[in-house]
Amino acid sequence: MDTTGNKPLRGKVALVAGATRGAGRAIATELGAAGAVVYATGRSTRSRRSEMGRPETIEETAELITAAGGTGIAIPVDHLERDQVQALAERIDTEHGRLDVLVNDVWGSDLLVGWHDRVWEHSLDDGLRILRLAIDTHIITSHYALPLVIRNPGGLVVEVTDGTDDYNSSNYRNPVFYDLAKTSVIRLAFAQAQELRPYGGTAVALTPGWMRSEMMLDHYGVTEATWRDALDREPHFVISETPAYTGRAVAALAADPEVARWNGRSLSSGGLAPVYGFTDVDGSRPDAWRYIREVQDPGKPADATGYR
Repeated sequence: MDTTGNKPLRGKVALVAGATRGAGRAIATELGAAGAVVYATGRSTRSRRSEMGRPETIEETAELITAAGGTGIAIPVDHLERDQVQALAERIDTEHGRLDVLVNDVWGSDLLVGWHDRVWEHSLDDGLRILRLAIDTHIITSHYALPLVIRNPGGLVVEVTDGTDDYNSSNYRNPVFYDLAKTSVIRLAFAQAQELRPYGGTAVALTPGWMRSEMMLDHYGVTEATWRDALDREPHFVISETPAYTGRAVAALAADPEVARWNGRSLSSGGLAPVYGFTDVDGSRPDAWRYIREVQDPGKPADATGYR
């Protein structure tokens, strides 16, 4: 399905909660490219940075949405603050009277994760805040936004996570707080699917592969143009993908009149690409989770042949 050459989402309204950078920004932009009005929310603005301390802002995201062919609306929201989320939902209702796509992408916990710390070693305060940022934000947002989503049949909720249900159910995503955060979001999508079904709505969990987000590129000291320079340091980075790949997956789901076939499912960008016919920006179709299971985890030499 081509979601960029035409405007299949013209007249549709979307909310991407956590659209400042990474997958959220790309999802918002691709929904805009498909013609949607997209509300982009987050805590980092041109006048104030969140605790992440990153330079990306929701205003930039809104400009990218509009430049892509949609209508971008940036609204500063801390999705842990109920009053702010309620006001957001009321504004969408007042301005459009509908919400066709809700993307729960809030995360913002990278700096809090003590990678490989055992539960008794990990900062308890940081761990509990990870759970609040990764799970409470999604539930609070759904609580206030879903009454708009169910107003019209065909509404879509996308819970963005890390890892498929198949992978996470049999692999420990350490540390404990990260494991709980990412597996809980998958279950949240399944639970919402049951509640949305009678209203003609659909909820799915969606994971990127190894995503070349702004933070990941900075971590390896490369740019999108030079990302292959990181392979000397991490050879398995060869399977990585741009955030746009996940964005195109969401746009394809949102434009699919039969999206209910996925209701309650755990999906991946690489798994959806051959179904809908989209590619990453370089024309490839990386299938990261199959690669991780079949190549990376067994300790085989890095080789993406047949996986992208």
